Amino acid sequence: MKLLAIDCAASLCAASVYDTAAESELGRQVLDLGKGHAEHLMAVIDAALKAAKTRYTGLDAIAVSVGPGSFTGLRVGVATARGLALALKIPAIGVTTLEALAAEAAASFPGRAVLAALDAGREEIHVAAYDKALVLTYGPAVATLAQATAIAVET
Repeated sequence: MKLLAIDCAASLCAASVYDTAAESELGRQVLDLGKGHAEHLMAVIDAALKAAKTRYTGLDAIAVSVGPGSFTGLRVGVATARGLALALKIPAIGVTTLEALAAEAAASFPGRAVLAALDAGREEIHVAAYDKALVLTYGPAVATLAQATAIAVET
C-alpha cells in the first residue's frame, strides 16, 4: 500500500510517499518555511510523488498530522489531505505529531515504553505516554517539565 504522509504542523512543510508493504520511504520533499504552507504544499506533494515515481492515482491512503502544532498549518494540511482523499476516493487518516514521534522511537528502541514530547511554549510541553505495545496510556496533554518527568517515571 502506498501512503502519502503530509505534515504542516510546525515550520516544516513536508510530504513523503511510503510503501507500507516494503516498509520503505519512496520519496520525500521538505521545506522549512515558517509560514506559507498553503502556497507551497501542493508543490511539495508533487515533488515527493515525483521522487517516488508515483502518481496521485497510485496512492492508497493519505496520512496527515493533526497536531499539536500551528493552527493555520494544521488547517492547510488537513484540508489538502481531505480534498485529495475525496477526489481520489481513498481514506485520509489523522495522526498526531506525538503518535508519529512515539512510533519512530518505538522503531528505534523496540520493547520499551515511550514518552513523546514537544515544546508547547510558556515553559510547558505537549506530552503523551505509550506502553511497550504503543498503546496510549496518558495524554495527549499539556504539562510542565516536572509533570512530564513524573509521567515518564511512571511509564
